Amino acid sequence: MTGQRSDARRNYSRILAVAEEEVARHGAAASLEQVARIAGVGSATVRRHFPTRQALLEAVFQERVQALCERADRLSRTDDSRTALLEWLHDLVRYAVSARGLADVLAYEPPTDTPAGAPTDTPADTDASARHSCGAALEDAAAPLLRRALREEVVRPGVTFHDLLTLAVGIALATEHHAEPAIQADRLFTLTVEGLSPSP
Repeated sequence: MTGQRSDARRNYSRILAVAEEEVARHGAAASLEQVARIAGVGSATVRRHFPTRQALLEAVFQERVQALCERADRLSRTDDSRTALLEWLHDLVRYAVSARGLADVLAYEPPTDTPAGAPTDTPADTDASARHSCGAALEDAAAPLLRRALREEVVRPGVTFHDLLTLAVGIALATEHHAEPAIQADRLFTLTVEGLSPSP
């Protein structure tokens, strides 16, 4: 029994390592079957650990999403609410640029006209679940930063977390195929924050 548990842990670690590489190459559309082949295990073994694409994406992004949540918590204790919010948003942009697939997951909007009886384990359906889970965790973490910035009137009234997420995802997707995506993303982020008009 102990040997079986050790084998399961090794399989999980191996599958996750391969999945991270495949998601980096192919984004949210990475194939579970390809992950299984490269990891040297059967598809059934992959699906025991990750029953859906959503579960796979959750595991791949979990560590960095958690880091973003912890970063938000630390920033919530700083004095400058505007700087705290913008630093966190900039971190989100940088991660969305560097972690291929996350922007697609966060950007996905579930269809409203899925035919009755359609399969439920499609890439779109499972990506929607991952979007909800990752997005919800990020929203919970960033909400205190945004509320304080709004309360102190250092950001425009009516700004929502969805607005911030849309900006971050938009920048990440727009720069995905750029020769220097991180540099271009930083430039677009600065333009977004400072506006197009020159300073007086």
